[in-house]
Amino acid sequence: MQATDLDLLIDAAREAGRIATAFTGQTAQRWEKPDGAGPVTEADLAVNSMLEDVLPAARPDYGWLSEETEDNHARLERSRVFIIDPIDGTRSFADGSRTWAHSLAIAEDGRVTAAVIYLPQRDLLYSAAAGAGAFLNGKRIAVTGQATLSDADILAARPNLEPHHWKNGTAPGFHRSYRPSLAYRLATVAQGRFDGMITLRPSWEWDIAAGDLILREAGGVCTDRQGMPLRFNSREAKLDGVIATNKPLHEQFVDALEPTGPGIVPR
Repeated sequence: MQATDLDLLIDAAREAGRIATAFTGQTAQRWEKPDGAGPVTEADLAVNSMLEDVLPAARPDYGWLSEETEDNHARLERSRVFIIDPIDGTRSFADGSRTWAHSLAIAEDGRVTAAVIYLPQRDLLYSAAAGAGAFLNGKRIAVTGQATLSDADILAARPNLEPHHWKNGTAPGFHRSYRPSLAYRLATVAQGRFDGMITLRPSWEWDIAAGDLILREAGGVCTDRQGMPLRFNSREAKLDGVIATNKPLHEQFVDALEPTGPGIVPR
């Protein structure tokens, strides 16, 4: 019997963890990508190579989008597509931190249907399939019930507080925290450790896809900065920011934010 898409991603994520943890972050060979796109290490490339061998072989009719594979847009002709970040939080990995993740998702006609976020050095495996709930290490998870933004614990990088993002020129007075890895931030909101997560700059699909489904299956809402549902496998592979919270907080964020930010420039 053929494995389900979710089982396929779980097995691939665990193998990715075995490969990545064989490297020692601070001694792994590292390069800086062109145009200030950040670092990449030999571990990122080794994980990507394995995933690119294993996953398309198991689903040859699926397209492929990965941070570490040159995009040729052939994926746009496919209904289903793998969306992969071999190591989300590469800078953290290279610095020797344990807080980095493998982020694996499958989208069908623009919506994510199966997703895994795995932090091997923290023994955290988040997973979800559309309509089946969200889980951490096999146990169901859910977002918080926090209904007041001023009392909420929100994951956000400091630039998200800049005045031009907010209608009155001032960010709401929520409690701000930060964690490396966008995928991990989304997962911790789904788990209920934080009340929400925002990023207001254009974001790559591979950073967000897995967390989008896991959070929605945990009872949360995940949209762009204008409150529109996220759609994946676009030509530019970018999203116009992300708001990921429970429903009451999401409505308050949308009301407080300027709807237009830097925006996405189609390629």
